[in-house]
Amino acid sequence: MNDNRKEIIRLLRQSEGNPVSGQEIGEKLGISRAMVWKYVRNLRREGYDIRSSPKVGYILDACPDRIDPDELKAILKTSLIGTNIRYHTELESTNNTAREIALKSPEGTVVIAETQKNGRGRLGSEWQSNPGGVWLSLILKPAISLDNLSKITLVAGIAVTNTLRDAGVDARIKWPNDVLVKGKKICGILTEVSAEVDKVDYVILGIGINANIKLDGLKEEIRRKSTSITNEVGKAVNRTTFIASLLYELEQQYIKFKTQKFTDIVDEWINLSDTIGKEVRIRTPNKLIEGKVVGITEKGAIVVLDRDKKRHEIIAGNCRYCN
Repeated sequence: MNDNRKEIIRLLRQSEGNPVSGQEIGEKLGISRAMVWKYVRNLRREGYDIRSSPKVGYILDACPDRIDPDELKAILKTSLIGTNIRYHTELESTNNTAREIALKSPEGTVVIAETQKNGRGRLGSEWQSNPGGVWLSLILKPAISLDNLSKITLVAGIAVTNTLRDAGVDARIKWPNDVLVKGKKICGILTEVSAEVDKVDYVILGIGINANIKLDGLKEEIRRKSTSITNEVGKAVNRTTFIASLLYELEQQYIKFKTQKFTDIVDEWINLSDTIGKEVRIRTPNKLIEGKVVGITEKGAIVVLDRDKKRHEIIAGNCRYCN
């Protein structure tokens, strides 16, 4: 979008529903009223609902459901996360793109796409990334060892869940990397890493949230287990504003991770957990563990008591509920 169209949208948003005359817009942009009308006509074609009345002016009634990277940068209240934003209308995968640029990009870089052609979850599972969702990847460069990587996923789960709850959604965390609402999946988190033996080079935190997703557009097997913000609150969310809130919350949780005892983060994760107290079946690369989830350790490992009351501490695995 060129600068004049951006400025027209900004002026109409600023008016908060009050009409702005073509003459006033033209004077501020240094263009004629006829040119203002041409810009408005093009904006309507792009999906902006702009009402006009002779001798009164223009009123912006609604914007298309599209992430606005310029507005996002303007309203973002972070000092690290999101200071570098890469916005795309479509990608194969935001995680793939983030990995390609990670070494040369500053920490906090965010890759956002309106859609992904080949979005994926853990263990290569399919993730449908239809229009209306929040599909982004965050590049982090924490000074941590590889055995602390699972903690980053817990931190991200807290940030996403807090943001969803602030949006009116009763979200809870399912270990290790999902966020649920009443048992249905609304978000998946995919953590990927490049590391050497003694240090992590970078972490890519992929986050996929069903924001304004139409559930009937999902495959049957995915639809039965999924929900969206729109489905839960009954209206669409402004995704640009939502992402700004999410990135702010991610930064706050990341600061806590780097500056506070991890036990504080563990306590917050437990308060938001959907998994504590559940009977589960967890498959790791080496074994299958069945039992009741009773807690999480200071290292971020989930604690399961099996039927023989044997305690298992599991850092990573595929978790399914038994009840």
